[in-house]
Amino acid sequence: MAEEEKSTELTLPKMSGTEKAALLLLTLGEDVAADVLQHMNPKQVQSIGATMASMDSVTRPMVEHVLNDFLERLETQTALGIGNDSYIRNMLEKALGDKAGNVIDRILMGSGSNGLEALKWMDPKSIAEIIRLEHPQIIAIVLSYLEPESAAQVLANLPENTRAGILMRIATLEGVQPAAVKELDQIMEKYFADNDNVKSSMVGGEKTAADILNFMDSSIEAKVMEQVRTENEELATRIEDLMFVFDNLRELDDRSIQTLLREISTDLLTLALKGVDEEFQQKFLKNMSSRAAEMLVEDMEAKGPVKLSEVEAAQKEILNIARQLEEAGDIVLGGSGEEMV
Repeated sequence: MAEEEKSTELTLPKMSGTEKAALLLLTLGEDVAADVLQHMNPKQVQSIGATMASMDSVTRPMVEHVLNDFLERLETQTALGIGNDSYIRNMLEKALGDKAGNVIDRILMGSGSNGLEALKWMDPKSIAEIIRLEHPQIIAIVLSYLEPESAAQVLANLPENTRAGILMRIATLEGVQPAAVKELDQIMEKYFADNDNVKSSMVGGEKTAADILNFMDSSIEAKVMEQVRTENEELATRIEDLMFVFDNLRELDDRSIQTLLREISTDLLTLALKGVDEEFQQKFLKNMSSRAAEMLVEDMEAKGPVKLSEVEAAQKEILNIARQLEEAGDIVLGGSGEEMV
């Protein structure tokens, strides 16, 4: 535990109690935050409100760190009857909604799992080196526990002939028993800190597999899905239906497109739009100034033919930016769409 806390301190900025409270309330949303503030005195409300108003550059690791700290404090309040996982899970789900499921699972799973938690602070190549000789089911659980972007990089660093099998195991995971998680944490223990009691957690599933593929290089993704389809065509189709592809950006409203445009470079957009139809191109062009739109069209024409791999790479990068904006609450992405041809 000491090693985990040390890693967190080195990675995240020091936060005061007021800042933690402010970030927690921002995470819980307006309605829940308002209910909580009603139970505070005016001085506390003013202090926390001012801190909330001044907070910027909030990262996902900061949010998870505050939620972990909140969880640990709840678990010590046994006199109030608080401390069991079902209560905490129900409370956070009501506060954060369905999209918080993976975050909640990681909090509950990681609260007593030093080995698994330590993996989140490592680079993907090192993780791949540690787990590459383990049983595919163990690798699948580890990748399900990581953030999709990190899991995608780990999978890309594993032997090519094992990737499809591991992804299929991730897609068919329905849950992990406490004994299995404890055994997995003991395996990780030889690399990290002492083991502690672990909690059961729901990890994996087809959506997790789709999220991981979304972050993989297009060439690797295509090979993995080809192998999965050979083994199980129905599973491959279900995974593809859950993947978010560049064509889904058609569903964004003009305001979201404008938000996205502020975060991507002209060179990146020029490449990405080379692979779409004119109607889709207009989705972006009409949300730019007339001069900027003219320059973009000129750049696309001047660029001439480009490799499909370059177009796909640019589209992937824009998709990653779009997902980050969605996680920050700046845009709302639609459901899955059809794969581009």
